[in-house]
Amino acid sequence: MNDRFRPGLAALRLSPIAAIALSAAFAAAAFAAPVLAQPAVSAPAAQAWPTRPVRLVATFSPGGGADLTGRIVGARLGELWKQPVMVENRPGAGGSLGAELVFRATPDGHTLLVVATTHTVNAALLSKLPFDLVRDFKPVALATSAPVALVVHPRVKASTLQEFTGLLRAQPDKLDYASCGMASTHHFAMESYKFETKTAALHIPTSCANAVAMVIGGQLDIAAVTLATALPFVQQGKLRAIALASQARSPLAPEIPTFRDSGMPELKGYAVDNYYGFLAPLATPDRIVSKIEADVRTSLQDPDLQKRMAASGLDPFFRSAADTRKLLTADIERNRRIAAVANIKPE
Repeated sequence: MNDRFRPGLAALRLSPIAAIALSAAFAAAAFAAPVLAQPAVSAPAAQAWPTRPVRLVATFSPGGGADLTGRIVGARLGELWKQPVMVENRPGAGGSLGAELVFRATPDGHTLLVVATTHTVNAALLSKLPFDLVRDFKPVALATSAPVALVVHPRVKASTLQEFTGLLRAQPDKLDYASCGMASTHHFAMESYKFETKTAALHIPTSCANAVAMVIGGQLDIAAVTLATALPFVQQGKLRAIALASQARSPLAPEIPTFRDSGMPELKGYAVDNYYGFLAPLATPDRIVSKIEADVRTSLQDPDLQKRMAASGLDPFFRSAADTRKLLTADIERNRRIAAVANIKPE
């Protein structure tokens, strides 16, 4: 060592304890520097989603509202995600079989349930399901709706819901109405209306197409059916649309009022929406759910998607994850109440 440094070193003589402390400090600094300088290169990879095709489980047959929602909205989501989004139809047990498949799926965002209003009916009527629709799934978003329409034969002397209600009150249990099936959303819509207005009419369960055909053919005077099924015949004058059960008017036929629009106080808060959307397995990470929710919202603003939806008889019906949970909970509670009043039981 150069002698010119020796006086300085002599002046820095330390006690043994201080020397040990100083050595430890230098060692800590030496090890700390590489850690602080290490870039977080793995963060983007950890956030990447989806990493493979996304499966949308539609619990009903192809061609229905759930299936069409999955295919139309899923196609746009696939463009945003740069991954295929595939609809898998798993009908059976009123939608419960497919819902259980998603309930037991890996919670990584690559398997989603196309939820429908029918699932809230199942939750209200079936006590032995292996899952709870609200507690055991994570709501993502609602996307579309297929409004329920109350239609009548042109010979019926009622053009408004007030007139129609007066007709039922004047002839309790003398008039029959057809719906799209026992315990269908359409059935619950009419029974809820009857409960609120204290009217009576006999229920004839069938299919939407048969219900429309029976009213057009004059076998029945009244039907509660999906708007898209009845609308062509309304436009031809073969049916008269009285009102929609939904909360808002439909872009498909904005001239048809809702039950709420009737001005009847007992129907001020009435709304039965026939909706479709997405749920995820419960443990799906919140960041993935939030991304899907935001991308569903974005997709529904696409003009081409809106045209495809309208051609399929669907309305935009976006609801956030939080609002989806609230609506599912409220509908299950309402359906339980109406099922008890109207003695509706699962088939």
